[in-house]
Amino acid sequence: MEKRVIFYARVSNKDQNLARQLEAFRAAGAGDEDIIYDVSTGANMDRPEYQALKSKLGLRSGDVLIVKELDRLGRNKEAIKEELQYWKNKGVGVKILDIPTTMIDIPVGQEWILDMINTILIEVLASMAQQERENIRKRQIEGVAAMPIINGKRVSARTHRPAGNQPLKKPEEWDVYYKRWCHEELSAAQCAREMKISKSSFYRLARKEKEENRG
Repeated sequence: MEKRVIFYARVSNKDQNLARQLEAFRAAGAGDEDIIYDVSTGANMDRPEYQALKSKLGLRSGDVLIVKELDRLGRNKEAIKEELQYWKNKGVGVKILDIPTTMIDIPVGQEWILDMINTILIEVLASMAQQERENIRKRQIEGVAAMPIINGKRVSARTHRPAGNQPLKKPEEWDVYYKRWCHEELSAAQCAREMKISKSSFYRLARKEKEENRG
């Protein structure tokens, strides 16, 4: 069976732009049929396209998975290392465009050399990626703390909108689709698509529904 080379991209939300990753993939020789992507945070491993790669019909031993950056695989160092180990155990090569040594083709029998180099690089870079995310989170918290308070709520000085996540409202057709989901007539993804909300929003509303019913 011919070796497959799949380029995987991910952004955390719909407001982020995939163009940077896709441009890098095409520069590396990827065609549109070679590229898949998810819109999901690194913390959420329920990524449809990524999980499809792990399925029986997904990547097999000898195939190659290419990402632009190390943190496209996971949110923190441990998650990244876990994903890399998974693919290694499955016999799938992982290449990261931003780590040139991973892109080198090593002669059969000398793979241990590349493994050793990449293990060191990935350990260092994963730690750096995690530290950068922690720094970003710290700056976000400091930014919110510096916002003016109006009517008891912190608001953006630029947009005058309240900071933080706003309460999630149920779509008008929520009861219909929620019941169909409970009866396993539709999947969460199908319900979310019909109501034009994200899958994560559907699960948040479902949890809230269950809590309210218990109360």
